[in-house]
Amino acid sequence: QVQLQESGGGSVQPGGSLRLSCVDSGNQMSRRCMAWFRQGAGNQREWVAYIHFGGTSNYNDSVKGRFTISRDNAKNIMYLQMNSLKPEDTAMYYCASNLYSCSSLPDPYPVWGQGTQVTVSS
Repeated sequence: QVQLQESGGGSVQPGGSLRLSCVDSGNQMSRRCMAWFRQGAGNQREWVAYIHFGGTSNYNDSVKGRFTISRDNAKNIMYLQMNSLKPEDTAMYYCASNLYSCSSLPDPYPVWGQGTQVTVSS
């Protein structure tokens, strides 16, 4: 059974960095597409990035060049390195998993973590 748990959120000033982690406690990440989404107050859930099990990744234009997604299949952990953070990055960040293809839409992902809050403010 796939169970996802995010960690690493917090409060930072604009320009700061955070690294989020997502652990698959069911140890089934190796064949799955893994993704990060975020949801700010009053907003719909927004795709941030995804990474195929082979390592190919893709990013939302709003984070491209600032965020880096990576994964360690042996450890069943996915990361999101976030640099040059902006106030508009403030949101609850969720990791998601799908056995099949990656998508920038939330609906195809059947498994979600509970989220970790990221707040960027001065």
